[in-house]
Amino acid sequence: MDSQKIISFLPYTKPFLFVDEITQISENGVTGNYTFKENEYFYEGHFINNPITPGVILTETMAQIGLVCLGIYLLKDEISSDNKPQIALTSNEI
Repeated sequence: MDSQKIISFLPYTKPFLFVDEITQISENGVTGNYTFKENEYFYEGHFINNPITPGVILTETMAQIGLVCLGIYLLKDEISSDNKPQIALTSNEI
């Protein structure tokens, strides 16, 4: 399964999709990126005149790339257009 196919199976859409590209993926891990744009919706009020990416958004970005993309890759033999993955997780140890 290639990177674009993995991204297409993500259960997110804009403005909550935080994966632009997967640069490396194997059963041992994944590397990818997302570029935060200046006009992201959360910058408007976080913080006034000094926009900072909220930690929860950074954590979500790591989870989308590092866990969900990897999970889709690892489940590739069980996933199809008719059988999209239902991936949810929780952690307090980021």
